[in-house]
Formats: sequence, structure tokens, C-alpha cells
Amino acid sequence: QVQLVESGGGLVQAGGSLRLSCAASGFVFSFRGMGWYRQASGKQRELVATIATSGRTNYADSVKGRFTISRDNAKNTVYLQMNSLKPEDTAVYYCNVDLGYWGQGTQVTVSS
Repeated sequence: QVQLVESGGGLVQAGGSLRLSCAASGFVFSFRGMGWYRQASGKQRELVATIATSGRTNYADSVKGRFTISRDNAKNTVYLQMNSLKPEDTAVYYCNVDLGYWGQGTQVTVSS
């Protein structure tokens, strides 16, 4: 079965960095597009970044220039490097595969 397991969340001060990881299993990773989404308290889930099988990336305007999505097909893992974090980046971050599956989420909290 498809499994997506996120890790790397935590508490960080504004201006700091975190790197999220999502370990995938149960499908042929290199054949699927992957993405990161986030959901802040009281708000709808929103797109953060996606990466296609070709490596082409797409970012929400709010994170462009600060976040970088990447993938390692040998490790079946997708990453989200987050730099220059802001309090408004505080949310639960979810990994997604374009088959419609989601991870359990990892909390990112940015203090001001």
C-alpha cells in the first residue's frame, strides 16, 4: 500500500531554516509527481511546491525564492528545504503523491 512518511518539522525562529523529508513506498516513485502542501490552523490546505518526474518544479508565490523542493529517486524521498522562515509559514506540512495519497503531516512552527 502507498505510504508517505514526513519528518523534519519543528520549532524555529523567524529567519531560520528547516528541511522536511517525505519517504515514500508502495508505488514506483520515479514515475510519479510529488508535492508539499500546508494547512494553517483555521485555514484551507494550500499548495506549497510540486516536482514532476522530469524535475520541473512549481512554487506558491508566497514561498518562491525561500523554499526549494527536490527529489532523490534512488531513496524514494522528496525534500522541502525551507529558508528565511516567517511566522506565517507556521502550519502542518503534508506530502502528496499525484495518485491522491497524503502523509500524516509534520508540524512547522515559526516564532517571531
